[in-house]
Amino acid sequence: MTKISLTATLTAADGKAGELEAALHNLITAADEEPGLEVYSVSQSQDDPNVFVFFELYADADALAIHGKGEAMAAAMGSMGGLLAGRPVVTLMNPLAAKGLDF
Repeated sequence: MTKISLTATLTAADGKAGELEAALHNLITAADEEPGLEVYSVSQSQDDPNVFVFFELYADADALAIHGKGEAMAAAMGSMGGLLAGRPVVTLMNPLAAKGLDF
């Protein structure tokens, strides 16, 4: 099985960065229900506080396929309605090497 990584860049709607940040914390908590989701982290841009970037690492394609389908995760994702300036920009990747992560 091949691991899959991705980044997802989310941009807050005008004046919604604080609300989006709170919703993103709820996403991190909800991720506990997803088996095969090995790393699920979000960071806020230092250059633009409206921009948040997720780094995600999945055990395999099956783990990625169930992402967002659990009850807690679906509810947390639904709480972001009206907080985003547009659709997230997602980049799927094949992980090669990292310090602190086992590929």
